[in-house]
Amino acid sequence: MSDYIDCHYARSRVDQTQRPYLDGTIAAGTVVVGGGLAGLTIALELARGGHSVVLLEGRRIGWGASGRNGGFCAPGYALGYDRIAHIAGEESARELLDLSRDGVDYVANNLAAFGNKVDTRHRGHISARRIPARGDLERYRDKMAALGVALRVQGIEETRALLKSPLYFESIVEPTCFAMQPLDYALAMAREIERLGGKVFENSPALSTGRFGASHLAATPRGKVSAHHLVICTGGYTGRLIPALRRAMLPIATYAMASEANDALLDGAIATPMCVSDDRRAGDYYRRATDGRLIWGGRITARTRDPADFAALLRQDMIEVYPQLATLRIDSAWSGLMAYARHYMPQVGKLDEGLWYCTAFGGHGLNTTAAAGGLIASAIAEGDDRYRLFEPFGLAWNGGPLGPAAAQLTYWKLQLQDWWAERGVAQKNVGTARG
Repeated sequence: MSDYIDCHYARSRVDQTQRPYLDGTIAAGTVVVGGGLAGLTIALELARGGHSVVLLEGRRIGWGASGRNGGFCAPGYALGYDRIAHIAGEESARELLDLSRDGVDYVANNLAAFGNKVDTRHRGHISARRIPARGDLERYRDKMAALGVALRVQGIEETRALLKSPLYFESIVEPTCFAMQPLDYALAMAREIERLGGKVFENSPALSTGRFGASHLAATPRGKVSAHHLVICTGGYTGRLIPALRRAMLPIATYAMASEANDALLDGAIATPMCVSDDRRAGDYYRRATDGRLIWGGRITARTRDPADFAALLRQDMIEVYPQLATLRIDSAWSGLMAYARHYMPQVGKLDEGLWYCTAFGGHGLNTTAAAGGLIASAIAEGDDRYRLFEPFGLAWNGGPLGPAAAQLTYWKLQLQDWWAERGVAQKNVGTARG
């Protein structure tokens, strides 16, 4: 039977429950395939509404990206607001932005209900520039203020007082973001679903789906579920169960590590409890955990096979930014696959009567799984059609066998552009120092 990969979240999780696999045939109002945060949100909201729901997870609850991510819960999407407005229109873009903010509140409210209230003193996300901003951040702050989003710009001196690295220049702070232990959150959602009468099965992969009259069927190795509604939420580990979904996503890998607990050493580098990232497309993201560790992630790639030395590569990235952390010991390192659509937005919608999908949350998932999952649950329970806000971001073809190669070339191009821009800044600084 499948178990969690070795990572900081699996080691530190509170819930050690081994849930049963499906054995036999059962019926439900809705069957959800995929025990990540999207599927859990849908199942939880249906259970809260008194609806019959079964959740099938092929491995363990939160086994994929939902339980291995950086733990940042922040508003927004992986695609920027301007591009969303260009594709969907200004009115829909505003509604989608509000949904993303509601998703942050939803997660925070759930955490409080589960006995793990967010500490307001630790809220905030710093996005730091590795090249001078030249007024870009102020312009972005003012544009978002017109949309009701309050951001704060920090100059070089203030940024480096918090992030003690010469690689950073200005930064912008989003104040509502918070950090969390994502696997603990996923497991708490599963417990609540069960408490409300829902059924949660692990090690029960859906091997096939079909129709029998008005019902949808999902078959596992030792069981079968019959339901009026079937929702696919399989993320970066989407297989051939629903070919249209597999053709519309790319599995993208990212890497993360957790350090030893060493507050004294970290105080000399990262003087803030806020989440931190830089402005590069495949940049670093990190945060100080409440147990004194540093969680550090980065190196997005379309190559899904792990390099043998990815922990060393992440450590090298950390030391490049913070040489003062050269003696910090790394306790664990892990990888995970995120589902990305070509348009970088979640894929949320309806394939057929009673057949739904809610996936592709790569790069920005903790709030968007909450927002989109809530919409699908509301559509099933109440006929709410707000899920159609995501229709402009449909099941675009992923490029087939050439898709991963094209995505990797794009990442290399962006990384080269970042490197070239940073090299220019470094050379200018050297020239200024010599002069």
